[in-house]
Amino acid sequence: MTQRWDPEAYGRHAGFVPELGRSLIDLLAPRPGERVLDLGCGRGDLAVELARREVRVVGVDGSMAMVEAARRNGIDARWVDAHDLPFREEFDGVLSNAALHWMRRDPDAVIRSVHRALVRGGRFVAEFGGAGNVADIHRALRAEVAARGLDPDRIDPWFFPTAEEYRARLEFGGFEVEHLEIFSRPTPLPTGVEGWLDTFGGAFFAALPEEERRPARDRVIERLVPTRRDAVQGWTADYVRIRFRARRPP
Repeated sequence: MTQRWDPEAYGRHAGFVPELGRSLIDLLAPRPGERVLDLGCGRGDLAVELARREVRVVGVDGSMAMVEAARRNGIDARWVDAHDLPFREEFDGVLSNAALHWMRRDPDAVIRSVHRALVRGGRFVAEFGGAGNVADIHRALRAEVAARGLDPDRIDPWFFPTAEEYRARLEFGGFEVEHLEIFSRPTPLPTGVEGWLDTFGGAFFAALPEEERRPARDRVIERLVPTRRDAVQGWTADYVRIRFRARRPP
């Protein structure tokens, strides 16, 4: 099963994602007139900011609903598979926020595809989920589908590597890694874990018969109450992020 995206629900439940990724633009340090690819552009939040900086930006996403939302925001957005980008030495930079961990099928193909899309000396800047990202939620989702007789490994849509593993993948893919870090970022959930699950947990629930989806969601929430809900702070997600800047050699 694949993840389905609703741009309006994403803005309501997960508007914090592009906000927390906004500083990636400074790490990319684009100059006016440069051409930048926003990989996994979603609704185009960061692409809009790039355009404000007089950058020529193209957004790509695997969700047609998100592509259409980005177009409504004035972005040149295209429905493209990141494993095989149709670009050859066209971009000075590639920016990606909260998208690479959804590309589990072949992470190395994504890296090679980005490498081909960049001009020589071009920069690849990204942030995405690293090892331990949303560990409690991830564990609860996998446990619930397993309890209902399904293999979580066949359903799980996420790729959460260690920093060492991803650095090695970047280098194997031809990049020079200038900066790479992994860090914890506990994140308040504005609409609770319910909104988070509705936005990001779709691949797990879609694998179940329709009549089991709501009970499974409710059971996942029950599993998470002891660890992710606080009487004062409410619901938080235990985010762990990898952030890096790499360069295609000149």
